[in-house]
Amino acid sequence: MNFIKMGVIAGALLTAVAAQAQPLDKVRFGTNWVAEAEHGGYYQALADGTYKKYGLDVEIVPGGPNVNNRILLPVGKLDFFMSANSLQAFDAVEHDIPTIAVAASFQKDPQVLMAHPGKAEKFADLKKLTLFVSKEGMASYFKWLQADFGFDASKVKPYTFNPQPFLADPNSAMQGYVTSEPFAVESQGHFKPKVFLLADQGFDSYSTLIETRRDLVEKRPDLVQRFVDASAIGWYHYIYGDSRPGNALIKKQNPEMTDALLAYSIAKMKEYGIVDSGDSVKLGIGAMTDAHWKSFFDKMVRAGVLKAGLDYKKAYTLQFVNKGVGVNLRSK
Repeated sequence: MNFIKMGVIAGALLTAVAAQAQPLDKVRFGTNWVAEAEHGGYYQALADGTYKKYGLDVEIVPGGPNVNNRILLPVGKLDFFMSANSLQAFDAVEHDIPTIAVAASFQKDPQVLMAHPGKAEKFADLKKLTLFVSKEGMASYFKWLQADFGFDASKVKPYTFNPQPFLADPNSAMQGYVTSEPFAVESQGHFKPKVFLLADQGFDSYSTLIETRRDLVEKRPDLVQRFVDASAIGWYHYIYGDSRPGNALIKKQNPEMTDALLAYSIAKMKEYGIVDSGDSVKLGIGAMTDAHWKSFFDKMVRAGVLKAGLDYKKAYTLQFVNKGVGVNLRSK
C-alpha cells in the first residue's frame, strides 16, 4: 500500500473519530405524567442509545400529579414537551404561547369509555348509563359526545381516577386510557370491561405530541429534526422490537410500574393502532397531515370547544415529519 493511499485511509479514520468525539447536544424533554409505557418510545431511544446516535444527550423530565412541565417549555426550562392531545396545541395558539407541535407520536388518542359486560353492546348504548367523566373530559371530548351523539350531561358523575364507583355500579361507564384503566378493572373487578375507543368513533385528536418552541424551530431546525427522528425510531424499537431497555428505564424512574402493566400497555397500543396506524403506515411514526388537523378542529368548533376564527394552522408544522423515518423497522 503506497503512502498516499495510507494517508487517505488515515484521514478518513481521523474524520470518523472526530465526528464521534463531537459533543452531544443537551436536550431536556418533559413528559406530562410519571414514567409509563405510554412514554415508552422516548425511554427506549434513551436506553438503547438511539438519541446518542443522533448526537443528542437527552434528559427525560417526568411529569406527575404535582408537576406541570408544560409551563416550563415556553420559558426555556425544557427544549421539548410531550403534550396530551391536539387541543393543547390549539390552546397555545389561542393564548399566544410561542410553542408548536412538531410530531404526533400517537395517531389515536387512547381515551376510552368502559362499560360492564352486557350493558353496552354498541356505542350508543352508553347514553343510557351513568358516566364517570373527569372535569377535563367534560370540557373536551364530552362536548363532542353531546354534539355528535346526543349524550346527556345530567347522566355524568365526577370521575376521580378511582375505579371503585364504576366497579360498584353495573349500570355505569367510566373514562380511561385503553392502555391502563381496563387493566385496573380486570385486576380489581375480575371482569373484562367492554371498551370503546373514542378515536374509533371519530374523536380524531392526535395524542402524545412533541411540542417545542417556535424559536427553536427557526434557529435550530437540525436539532428538532434529530429529536423527532430519533424519537420515532425509539417508538419502532419499543413497539416492534425488544422493549426491555425502555421498560427498565421506566421502572427505574417509576418503581411502582409493573412488568404486567407494561406488557399489557404495549399489547393494547399495537392492537388498537395507537402509535402506528393510518397515515403513519406510509409516512412513519410521528406523522401528521393538514387534513387530519382540520378534521379535528372542525369537530371541536362544532362542539363549541373552539372558536371558528382560531388560526389553528399555527398550532403545528409538518416540516419535521412524514419522511418515512424508521418504517423499515416495522415488524412484518
